[in-house]
Amino acid sequence: MVKERERVTEHGGENGLSVIVVSGADMLPPGTAAALGQPLRRAVNRLVSPPLVRGSGHTSGWGLAGEQAPGQRHLDETTLHRAALYIHWPYCEKRCTYCNFNKYISPSVDHDAMRDGLVRETETLLRNSQVKEITSVFIGGGTPSLARPSTIASVLETVARATHFPHNLEVSMEANPTSAAASRLAEFKAAGVTRLSLGVQALCDHDLKILGRDHTAQEALWSLEEASKLFPGHTSVDIIFGRPGQNVESWKEELEELLALCDHHVSLYQLTLERGTALYKQVQEKVLSMPEQEAMAQMYQAARSILRKAGFLQYEVSNFAKNGAVCLHNLGYWRGRQYLGVGPGAHGRFVPLGEGKTQREARIQTLEPSNWLREVRRFGHGTRKRVQQSELDILEELLVMGLRMNEGITHQLWLQCSPGFSLQEALGDTAEVKQYLEEQLLVLDDRGLRCSWEGLALLDTLLPTLLHQLQLSYQKSVNRSLPLTCFVPQASGSTATSRT
Repeated sequence: MVKERERVTEHGGENGLSVIVVSGADMLPPGTAAALGQPLRRAVNRLVSPPLVRGSGHTSGWGLAGEQAPGQRHLDETTLHRAALYIHWPYCEKRCTYCNFNKYISPSVDHDAMRDGLVRETETLLRNSQVKEITSVFIGGGTPSLARPSTIASVLETVARATHFPHNLEVSMEANPTSAAASRLAEFKAAGVTRLSLGVQALCDHDLKILGRDHTAQEALWSLEEASKLFPGHTSVDIIFGRPGQNVESWKEELEELLALCDHHVSLYQLTLERGTALYKQVQEKVLSMPEQEAMAQMYQAARSILRKAGFLQYEVSNFAKNGAVCLHNLGYWRGRQYLGVGPGAHGRFVPLGEGKTQREARIQTLEPSNWLREVRRFGHGTRKRVQQSELDILEELLVMGLRMNEGITHQLWLQCSPGFSLQEALGDTAEVKQYLEEQLLVLDDRGLRCSWEGLALLDTLLPTLLHQLQLSYQKSVNRSLPLTCFVPQASGSTATSRT
């Protein structure tokens, strides 16, 4: 077995133990930090703290030498042995003007080297985890449709050899709706892809040029038509609103045109200006102007109404599905399940292999592809950061992610993460939260905690207060020395270990 190395910056804890401390938004699942609004991202970074200790009277480190760390107890085997898999393809043909994701423009990609690197890192992480079954696969980027279909097939074959690989497994892949990419969709399906997410982004050629996209509106519609034939019931479309010069009426017309062809799944994203991007510079220099916040709020509400009228269920802040065509992989993120992250810059959340180990780690792989490849060849993987997650870390992530769903956070799911520390105790007893409940922005009942229809649109505003209250309530429970333990959220039907 390849010995996993420690090559991270560590913060020295008490008693000779090391605790790695990073900011909260940096360690959120793939794409999540980008989906959060800027104010919320700052709040997450500000509020996430080093792990708290229970029972030792300390507030840093893991407690006394030899003392059991939080979460080092038996977990349901199903929980430890099941995980999703995220694969990151880092290359694009060009950089979009709004994008600050981990992607690289290379005129000559070494496809054989990338295939070998992805396969080897997949093998290593599966071996170094306790995962025996992969529940879903998502291939993101970058532009994964630029990869060779044989590369995708090789990774999936590796997974099938090493784990239980259900025949009906959801294998999603992002693709650009160019004519060249569309012509290869059948090859990707033959390689094992079962669900496609098309980055349409706009159906206006002028706006596509502003965004720096390399396809036209006509190509997008043609690609969508072809994808729907190959992946009936399993084709999703990404589209951006709040674009420079856009207004509510033109947005409504654009969405109606899109729904004439896309009747499975739609993901809506409000355009955000990221420092360092070409679009940010153009807006700062007043070459382009963004719609007012009120107009963007109207666009979002108009889209929600149009999609609901068309029979779509809004099952998450940005995601709408018809006829049950939800993305199972993303549901795993939002419900706090385990996942492995393979490829440059990929994120992961899983319990590593080791006798008696039950504490989850957050991981990030090395960002730059050539460095990542070099490390994979040398060590078997390119893990750059490993962070042992405390109970509070997991609860904060569950709060941020779970409230994005229309189902919210069930009592069962919350107690699986923190037996004995209820949602009511964590969030229900403060004036601010009670006001959200009275205003019907939040609902806390026998099902759990969730946003109302109105509250879901204001989630970025609600979360900083909820995170702060969670921290305060958690600190009170620490001061009372409650013997809480840190749990990995369990699969549906599992039974949480009881508190002693």
